[in-house]
Amino acid sequence: MSKIANLFKKVSTFFRFGIWQITEHELSRTKWWFVSFGRIITLAVRGYVKDGLSSQASALTYSVLFALVPIIALLIAIARGFGVDGMIENFLQESFMAHAEFIPVIMDFVKRYLATAQGGVFIGVGIAILLYSVVNFFILAENIFNGIWHVKRSRSIFNKLTVYLSTLFIIPLLIVISSGFSIYINAIFTGSSLYSLFSPLYKFIVKLAPLFINWVVFTALYYAVPNTKVKFINALIAGIIVGAAFQLFQVLYISGQVYLSRYNVVYGSFAAIPLLLLWLRISCLIVLLGAEISYSAQNIRTFEYDDKTKNISRKYENFLTIFILHCIIKRFENQEEPLTAYQIVKEKLLPINLTHKILGKLVDSRIIVEVFNENDRNKAYQPAVDINCITLSWVFEKLDNFGDSNFLCEKNRTLTDFRTKYEKIMSGQENRATDFLVKDI
Repeated sequence: MSKIANLFKKVSTFFRFGIWQITEHELSRTKWWFVSFGRIITLAVRGYVKDGLSSQASALTYSVLFALVPIIALLIAIARGFGVDGMIENFLQESFMAHAEFIPVIMDFVKRYLATAQGGVFIGVGIAILLYSVVNFFILAENIFNGIWHVKRSRSIFNKLTVYLSTLFIIPLLIVISSGFSIYINAIFTGSSLYSLFSPLYKFIVKLAPLFINWVVFTALYYAVPNTKVKFINALIAGIIVGAAFQLFQVLYISGQVYLSRYNVVYGSFAAIPLLLLWLRISCLIVLLGAEISYSAQNIRTFEYDDKTKNISRKYENFLTIFILHCIIKRFENQEEPLTAYQIVKEKLLPINLTHKILGKLVDSRIIVEVFNENDRNKAYQPAVDINCITLSWVFEKLDNFGDSNFLCEKNRTLTDFRTKYEKIMSGQENRATDFLVKDI
């Protein structure tokens, strides 16, 4: 046991510290790729803990459960308009194979939704609830992704509706393409003399189709949902990892249901409900971890000093604050495009988390402002006032005075008297301000 404990300690220490001390020129390209991959996973796990994704997954699980029937109803309604609703229903039954007992119930709800809509009864409150549940799910998912990417500003209402409706139209299209591809391949090879030769390959392709759909869907998810510029390669990395993990989880869950049969003893006919919640929650955790992977992959080179930035001195943070502000001002003075956070990080080789922290302080203090480009979803920064008025003393005064202050002195006479004396000393009204002993205040 002691050997296992020591091994675990060594591995933990390596991923916490050692992996960040390896430089690229020390290793071959293949070994460096594995080191980079290890860094990405390490950062993703750190982000998972730091961003509290466990509680976020719980909220997303509830939202999914609430929006499940309306989303399926909309998908089938869209598919029915193109005459391919049968394909969608078959795909959903295969996707929810682990919860076969819920399929008839869900489809019954969906048919009632659509029947009432066709009968003209589905108006007012009914359609409002349907749209609210669907839109609320998308908004919550976008907010969680934006939080992972440190994006404070969401899309405009028009942009949200455009993205969400496009997603609802694209998903049935992907399903139809996948199903149509399987039918097409089957029609070509069945009855052909080459069928026996290519039968194993055909079966492999058919089995790979769900995995391929997962890759496409998750890659699109990580590329489009965050309200910032995500490089396609980083979304693809996360999409492939999460798509494979999600498919593996599906297989393990289905095969493991035999060992979960004891729930039937405790819950009886309701055993399917906690199992469904468990499946949804783990699925949400996998999806959110993928968002952390895409974020870590895009910013991996800027995390090398992440541990040191947590203990950064106030003096050095003030220096970096002025440096970042100087870069933004010079860009504005030269009439160039405003800098984005990613450009500051990449061009100036600064840690990503510290850069976001400093930019957030400067924005909150109204020293700089965010300018937003809806086309490329990049958030950039410009000075909030005339650059000829931005002095060092003005900047530090704005930073020092930002936030609530003096709220404890109103009913505390001791604090009020001390504050009066302290402000006189700091303003230079008394001699020897810099050498004034704290005990003499």
